[in-house]
Amino acid sequence: MPEILIRNTNERISGMENVRNFLKDYNVLYEQWDSTKLPAELNKNNLLSDEEQQQVLNLYKEEISDMAGRHGYQQWEVISLSNATADLEAELAELEEMHTHGDEGAHAILSGNGILSMKADEETGYIDIELTAGDVIAIPENTPHSFALMKNKEVIAVRLTIKENGWTVSPYPDPEYIKNGQPR
Repeated sequence: MPEILIRNTNERISGMENVRNFLKDYNVLYEQWDSTKLPAELNKNNLLSDEEQQQVLNLYKEEISDMAGRHGYQQWEVISLSNATADLEAELAELEEMHTHGDEGAHAILSGNGILSMKADEETGYIDIELTAGDVIAIPENTPHSFALMKNKEVIAVRLTIKENGWTVSPYPDPEYIKNGQPR
């Protein structure tokens, strides 16, 4: 179940509808996919082969097609990260830095968990969105954000992008942003 921490006030928002309604004010889409569709043998295997990644995409074909139709996504891929991932720390270092993308992108967390931090607006400041299996979030273009795995450092997700070759990461240096490192 998703939860939001508003850093400036230490307020927490929980519950799917409360999270969805809060994020809607910032043009962030929040949905749920059925994470139980992911078979047990894939759920705990965070080093998925090409065939297993295709199996995941086939299992979620309907959900992916629906989101692609509504948002214009042209590409989707499976992301699987764990302590067994080669160069995990280097991959995470880039994700954990505040950045933007030139177009909207979505992530559907199918297994594991992580925290997406984003700048809501000047008044609210930064928020941390805890995402777990089944949570789907679409971040609008040019919205400053970062992503960190939680302590178990495991996630399987589907990433959807509008451009066929993915998106370009643009660093967003902000002295007000305090990187969580290893969140909660």
